[in-house]
Amino acid sequence: MLLIQLITMKRRKIVVAAGFCLSFFLGTLMNLLYIPGFEHHQNHDNRVHRYYHKKQQRVTGDSQLHVGESDTKDVAESSSKNAAGGRHHQDLLLQIRERFDEVVRYRRRQGHGSGTGDPVRPLERRRLMDSEPGDNWDPIKVIERTDNQQTHFQNRLSPSTYMQTKSRKDLTMNSRSINSTPMLDCSSIDNVTNVQYLGSGYTKAVYKAALNNSLSVALKSVDFGGHDMENCVKKYGSPGDCYRLASFKIVKEMTLMERLQHPNILKLYGYCYQDSNDIQDTVTAITELGSPLEMIQLLQTSWEERFRICLSLVRLLHYLAHSPLGSVTLLDFRPRQFVLVAGELKVTDLDDASTEEAPCSPSSTSDCVMEFPARNFTLPCSRGRCLGINEKRNLYNAYRFFFTYLLPHSAPPTLRPLLDKIVNSTGELIWGIDETLLQLEEVLYLYRNGFYLQNSTQTHRADYKRVVDASIPGENYRCWPSYQHDGCLLSVYSITEAIGVCESHAQCRAFVLTNQTTWTGHQLVFFKTGPASLKSAKGRVTYVRVGS
Repeated sequence: MLLIQLITMKRRKIVVAAGFCLSFFLGTLMNLLYIPGFEHHQNHDNRVHRYYHKKQQRVTGDSQLHVGESDTKDVAESSSKNAAGGRHHQDLLLQIRERFDEVVRYRRRQGHGSGTGDPVRPLERRRLMDSEPGDNWDPIKVIERTDNQQTHFQNRLSPSTYMQTKSRKDLTMNSRSINSTPMLDCSSIDNVTNVQYLGSGYTKAVYKAALNNSLSVALKSVDFGGHDMENCVKKYGSPGDCYRLASFKIVKEMTLMERLQHPNILKLYGYCYQDSNDIQDTVTAITELGSPLEMIQLLQTSWEERFRICLSLVRLLHYLAHSPLGSVTLLDFRPRQFVLVAGELKVTDLDDASTEEAPCSPSSTSDCVMEFPARNFTLPCSRGRCLGINEKRNLYNAYRFFFTYLLPHSAPPTLRPLLDKIVNSTGELIWGIDETLLQLEEVLYLYRNGFYLQNSTQTHRADYKRVVDASIPGENYRCWPSYQHDGCLLSVYSITEAIGVCESHAQCRAFVLTNQTTWTGHQLVFFKTGPASLKSAKGRVTYVRVGS
């Protein structure tokens, strides 16, 4: 009887422990995967069909970047039709105008609220006016009054009347090339192939396509069935104006991609304006194509690759903290806003980026509070702005979404103390982005040059015979983490490290040096269970264990 009770108690403990582990795993999984804002729709065929339908509409071969409307006559008509809506429609036009202002500020190389100058400086008043299309009409031209009295008068007009004012001034926006590379336009995507729907967020739908059956690109456009468009049309009843409001998020993103040139920001290849769904000048951005960031898969990759992602991210955040536009924060900071391109992490969504730092009053203790799910931070107020809030917000988000998962696990033992210090210091916001980058670059230096290896003078348990121009095709076994799923392929700094790895694996009796290296210069090595299938292979070197 006593034995039965003990067995029952033991089973209960096991069940409780298993339940706890399962709940922890599910909580982590949901934190990584099920964050709102991005969905993979199942109706891919309809999405691709709609993309082709859009392509077949009249294409406007414009090679410059629109930031104004091609024909604000539609806005005037929309305003008259929605006169009964009155105040609601005025609010919609005001939102369009504010988003236009934001794009113009970025185009004019001005960051707002960067902490310099007058912290309460009013927004620039550059308004969207009516332009009459013609054969030589340039949609890049926007209208701006320069006479002080006219400007004062315009600022007093209602949004709908203001947007119909017929006066123009060119605002130079040379977007024909980036870094002397010609930009793609409508003709570039006229005959794209292999179009695949990738996914969508609140505003945009993203497609993968091949240009000339060779270059793969991402095509971003406003999702007519997306959250932003559906809610806007329900509220305001104006599909045309709702599209304009949503499209400025894409125009803003293209502008920032053009202005912020960095290896860890997705490249803008070009853009196209075309008519679609009875709406003139719908915009499509043509960008570099990356692979979605799948955190669960990343946890199964080598530490070296995970460290590369964290280093890429910190280099990006360092650039954003000191960008030409001022300190830039990523308000929608989530793993799904990033992609991998040839192993490098790149930010792909910039439509929610901002250079505006929160205003504050020195007498208030709540103006500069950053709230996160796990904890809050209070920053100092300096010259009417929360000091370093953009940089700190980016850094803490990097800590909670990336560093805690990717940095310490399976790292070389000698690097763990420094990595733990980096994780703890960013988690407490003790360091800024400058110090964090400095420490991560130090980790890279130590790893790249083999200074992380322990006991380099230790003797090995067995001797190894070196066989030149030979390889072992079979005799594979699995190890973790491996660069190859059906074998044990790891990176090493030296032959000494390779021997150490082989002796730490019970199955290992040989290893083969490849002619491939990782991004740090480490050599990739196949570890084998034995030399039974040893055969000639030019350029390969195999080491076979001959001792016990």
